[in-house]
Amino acid sequence: MAERWTKQRRLEHTRALLLDSAEEVFARKGFEAAALEDIADAAGYTRGAIYSHFGSKAELFLAVVERQRQEFLEGFADVIAATHRLADLDVDELAQRWHVLIQAGGADRAALGYEFTLFLLRNPEALERVAGQREETARALADYIDKGVARLGGILDTPALDLARVILAANDGVTLSSLLDQSAVYRTFLHMVISHIAPAPG
Repeated sequence: MAERWTKQRRLEHTRALLLDSAEEVFARKGFEAAALEDIADAAGYTRGAIYSHFGSKAELFLAVVERQRQEFLEGFADVIAATHRLADLDVDELAQRWHVLIQAGGADRAALGYEFTLFLLRNPEALERVAGQREETARALADYIDKGVARLGGILDTPALDLARVILAANDGVTLSSLLDQSAVYRTFLHMVISHIAPAPG
């Protein structure tokens, strides 16, 4: 018997398709050049569906970037969760996971981070609107770092929130530099981050 979709599930499905198409078009063309008609056509909908779900091109772009950021962070979660001692933390595996995530998305998708930065710099109203969201992301990452380090039996020599902000700020640069120069610096950067973790006394 075919499963009946609820109205909420249909709405979530439509939203996901629009986000998938928007991510592809924004990554390929950039924010300014991306046309809502192209995004809607690729998803099999009309511009009206975009306005209904997101309200504007800017809000759609913000939703795309936030989803990408969450997917990126979640990509490391299982590696960290499978580690039980600080001494067992495998930097090479983390670096390889980062490399695979970026390669899977391609250079265009990796450039979305810089597109987002430029968008916010050029749109003060958008920056003000997402300031709280950006702070929430940093604090959520800091909380994840704090709990993860404690679980592994370590301590930080720098505040977790400061470390989280550095990681978020450096992410795009590390990613694009590795793509442009064909010389991945994921491992080096991760070693710099982990160098702020020391075994807890006793």
